[in-house]
Amino acid sequence: MNATDPIDAGRLSLALHDLRLPAIKLVWPDLAVRADKEGWPAARFLAALAEHEIAERANRRIQRHLEEARLPPGKTLDSFDFEAVPMISKAQIMALAAGDSWLEKGANLLAFGPPGTGKSHLAAALGLALIENGWRVLFTRTTDLVQKLQAARRDLQLEAAIAKLDKYHLLILDDIAYVTKDQAETSVIFELIAARYERRSLFITSNQPFGEWHRIFPDQVMTLAAVDRLVHHATIFEMNVESYRRRTAIERKRGPGRPPTRATITTSS
Repeated sequence: MNATDPIDAGRLSLALHDLRLPAIKLVWPDLAVRADKEGWPAARFLAALAEHEIAERANRRIQRHLEEARLPPGKTLDSFDFEAVPMISKAQIMALAAGDSWLEKGANLLAFGPPGTGKSHLAAALGLALIENGWRVLFTRTTDLVQKLQAARRDLQLEAAIAKLDKYHLLILDDIAYVTKDQAETSVIFELIAARYERRSLFITSNQPFGEWHRIFPDQVMTLAAVDRLVHHATIFEMNVESYRRRTAIERKRGPGRPPTRATITTSS
């Protein structure tokens, strides 16, 4: 086995630092020992170092994108109860998780259903899967984003604020129905929808069907225009099932040893 000259090792360490190749800097000594021991050609040794650097960069990129995405913790496709929402096709969701064509076309996803049916879980879990596949995602409550966009409008920076969101291939707007029926609030949402139309994708969750969106947008023309842009290239999930949270609470209250009863949910009109 060839011993590495300490001077050469020091020069290489400095060079790798200057070239910003931290993964190679970390692994090259052990890999060099293995290469010497097994008699690797120089090209194989260099290829192994380059592949390790590429893999580590991909991992660091995913970690950065996970941090910026602000996904709620613990929401994964593995933990999503597809049996509780039989109208959601697991195969379709797994296909969407790859991203590819629908994100490149700026297509949208829309999930409707009562509170507690898994809309936010599905959106966050799909966002996580997309990040792991190399896409950029931002998860936000719609009311929080509205406040930021309104502040940008007051500072005459709304166009720039919306443009900054272009870096996200998918923008998840959770609970859009909780936006108050206020012209200033809903107009910034409409401008966001219009700006991303056929360019960048949206995943919107709502406990109100389109027929009730006049409660969100005070102007009927704006409502129709927003819906038209959203559904033009969209996959719609109707998640009208029993609330998971309510069902779990009833099961806890019932306790062991009691016969199951089906909960009845009454939703306000």
